[in-house]
Amino acid sequence: MNIQKRKGGCQCGEISYELSGLPIALYRCHCTDCQIGSGSAFGMSMWVRQYDFNLTQSRGLPLGVLESFVRTADSGAKIEGFFCGSCGVRIYAKAALLDSKYIVLKPGTLQDTDDLRPSADIWIQSKQEWFELPTNTKHFHGQPLPEELIGSYEEVKLS
Repeated sequence: MNIQKRKGGCQCGEISYELSGLPIALYRCHCTDCQIGSGSAFGMSMWVRQYDFNLTQSRGLPLGVLESFVRTADSGAKIEGFFCGSCGVRIYAKAALLDSKYIVLKPGTLQDTDDLRPSADIWIQSKQEWFELPTNTKHFHGQPLPEELIGSYEEVKLS
């Protein structure tokens, strides 16, 4: 996997960022909260170290400031989502279940994702009936432990 800096941002161009490190987890979440938030059958999420994430542009706002809101996920955990105030695209979230040194980046906001492969499907108890789970990912009925997601991603990187 490529360690060079990746660039990303929102749909309208108001927010842009650089990511300098490798992800520690990448998965599809089928919880109802992610279905609503993505407007699709699942949401994609990628855990990264907060110090590897750097806002490079936020027009109209002091650099580093995004709009945010707090919600309760299907797991019962509080999640604070950070998004562009102009176009509404969610860039990342901070989840109570994760150590504060990590953020949950929305990988669809990255410019180049060809080498990224999800290692897990979580909250499959809520998945859309028509969605067929891939055989090359780990499946979790609900919320796995952080180390289970990190371990599943380590296995994908090694294969």
